[in-house]
Amino acid sequence: MPSRPNEPIAADVCVVIAAMNAAATIGRAVSSALNEPRVKEIVIVDDGSRDDATIGAAQAGDDDTGRVSVIRLDENRGPAHARNVAIARSKAPFLAILDADDFFIAGRFDEMLDGEDWDFVADNIVFVDERQAGSLPEIPAFQAEPSFIGFKAFVDGNISRKGAERGEIGFLKPVMRRSFLDRHGLRYDETLRLGEDFDLYARALALGARYKVVRHCGYGAVVRAGSLSGRHRTLDLKHLYEADRGILASIRLEPADEQALRRHERHIRGRYELRNFLDRKGQAGPLRAGLELLARPSAIPAVVGGIASDKWQAARSGGPMRGPAQVEQPRFLLQARKVSQK
Repeated sequence: MPSRPNEPIAADVCVVIAAMNAAATIGRAVSSALNEPRVKEIVIVDDGSRDDATIGAAQAGDDDTGRVSVIRLDENRGPAHARNVAIARSKAPFLAILDADDFFIAGRFDEMLDGEDWDFVADNIVFVDERQAGSLPEIPAFQAEPSFIGFKAFVDGNISRKGAERGEIGFLKPVMRRSFLDRHGLRYDETLRLGEDFDLYARALALGARYKVVRHCGYGAVVRAGSLSGRHRTLDLKHLYEADRGILASIRLEPADEQALRRHERHIRGRYELRNFLDRKGQAGPLRAGLELLARPSAIPAVVGGIASDKWQAARSGGPMRGPAQVEQPRFLLQARKVSQK
């Protein structure tokens, strides 16, 4: 919460950074976190990087205030495990996840950590082309306009729509109240290498978490080709829809919430069936893959619909070869109104 004049700012946030082969960007991430007065500690977990440069770059960012600790894992086990390791090491009452590619915008926590009416609180995000990340224009001051997300709205907001890679709401990076996680025994599901954030937040909402959203912008997400989120395995999709089934089996939901989660499960399962078919087609040929698909008739609509959608998207984006893609201008996840200048 904003401090009063001459009142010391509480240092009560732990920033968790899971990193793998991130030597080029982690210094910026660490520096942006150290610049925040409310950051009490930064726990960096090198998740089995194949280089020595990532951990070196992380350690080089230390400002000797005693806030930075670096843990190196010999084996890559995914961001869920790395974040759980960091949470176990940390002590601060608030937990903020920062991807090693990304950065905080100055003053983030002073603006968003206001009041006691939340268990999770997220702010607006600016998406920045990696080629522009070093020269970001000034971010406008937006009106906060706080609101709350319920389970159904959150789950529906994580279902991809036509023309979008995924539900935009899935990009939100909330600060989490440790006491809520501890009270309910919540941590990241380490079987997941895709959607681990969605699963944790969905389980928290199902257990009554108050998820607050404010519209001022404090998080910079760098958009680049070849990011980890774009390289998930077919098996990762299977684990994600199985996690949905786990929630359905273990937590009693309101009917509308249950229907929303079943829609999400079908959506992810459909993506899995399409990817699984394409994998088999590449491994065994189209005839064998087609025969195997016929033996699983429930998967046919997802596969046929997915192939048709892919072809439509390819035709829509077709045309003559172009040069290098233009640098995209920064855009904000949430629509927001600027604070009026008096």
